[in-house]
Amino acid sequence: MRLNRSRGARIRVPLKTRIRGRAPVVVGVGAVVAATAFGATSGAQAATSEGLLCEKGNQGTFSLTARDGYVSTPDGNSIYSWGYSLSSGHFQLPGPVLCVTSDQTVTVVLHNELPEATSIVFPGQKGVTADGNAAQPQFDPTSHALTSMVQPAAASSGSVTYQFKAGSPGTYLYTSGTDVTKQQEMGLFGALVVRPKDATGQVNDRADSVFNPQHEYVFLLSEIDPDVHLAVERKEPVDWTAYNARYYMINGRSMPDTLAPNNASWLPNQPYGALVHIKPWDAATNKDPAVIRYLNAGRVSFPFHPHGSDERVVNKDGHALVGTSGQDLSYLKYDLDVMPGQTVDALMDWRDVEHWNATTNPVPTQLPVITDQLLVGTDTWFNESPYLGQQGSFPSNITVNNECGEYYHVAHSHALQQATNYGATFGGMMTVFRIDPPAGCPVK
Repeated sequence: MRLNRSRGARIRVPLKTRIRGRAPVVVGVGAVVAATAFGATSGAQAATSEGLLCEKGNQGTFSLTARDGYVSTPDGNSIYSWGYSLSSGHFQLPGPVLCVTSDQTVTVVLHNELPEATSIVFPGQKGVTADGNAAQPQFDPTSHALTSMVQPAAASSGSVTYQFKAGSPGTYLYTSGTDVTKQQEMGLFGALVVRPKDATGQVNDRADSVFNPQHEYVFLLSEIDPDVHLAVERKEPVDWTAYNARYYMINGRSMPDTLAPNNASWLPNQPYGALVHIKPWDAATNKDPAVIRYLNAGRVSFPFHPHGSDERVVNKDGHALVGTSGQDLSYLKYDLDVMPGQTVDALMDWRDVEHWNATTNPVPTQLPVITDQLLVGTDTWFNESPYLGQQGSFPSNITVNNECGEYYHVAHSHALQQATNYGATFGGMMTVFRIDPPAGCPVK
């Protein structure tokens, strides 16, 4: 975190070549996304439009339904998918973020509307029961082949009730335990957040894992091969030997949709955004970091990192990084390798190390005049100044989405094919971290 710079990578967004099927069309990122996602918000608005949205259930009881529906990609595709959703709601991807407390009894009732049996497994949780019996693998009585990792809900209208006592504080993946390769690819996964029993605003039971509860984020990383989804939609066999992921997602969205707010109206089945929005660290007014909870629901590792910020890894797979005698084993990391099925909890702040100031501490480099710069496209989040909180001058033909001299740092998978939409760059598993001036931006 000490390695952060007050002048990191800033975004200049060009026109995008997007792919609809295999026919490219050229579109802009869209001022509506920028205005809604980046516009300054009050505390009450930010609480719902940005960051983690928790489902707390009724005393730890959740009713979920496995449904089918469609998700949108920024290149215009609509992809048939499966997903867990609140039974009172509609199809969504990913499943709801379930928030519970360590040692709390958790009950999850799964209803199934899909055309085949499905289930939920809760990695990292002990003593899980299904309809009152120990949750355990299921086998075909004739062939003795494994049919499910746990007792499933029957196709079309079945249900099953899982129960367990929440384990150690941290983040966990929940996913289908039935025909896992297919059903997890189709979208049957979600995040389970277990909070410490006696310590609010901490990742785990250690005091050095404290974070700012107003800056809590989930990055559920996944991938999609649209040919698999099309085969399932058409009820055709899937050729897994030809598997080729084309879309990479954070919280069920690809860039630039990752920048849109939670519950964006134009993404009705993809409710969770992935914009990180913070202010510089300050010992007096902003000392607690943000927390980003990474989960990998894909088939390969996702090496994720932001430009301009280290992160301190404090938890893996729901367990604090501590030694046998309780010593702190957390560590700073610029690139977080999140393995398939793994979860990583990381604390993140941004520090104005150089304290550059146009008057008292100017940048020791002569910046080119604006006529010598390439401002590509019609949308930009560049403030045209190296100084946080200062807005430079722009040509009249440039649409300026930078409000008050804030910084935008790209954050993305470092496996660059994962930062594309069907091969079109500047998409996929990518978002931005927004750093506001210490005084913030005016509310509009």
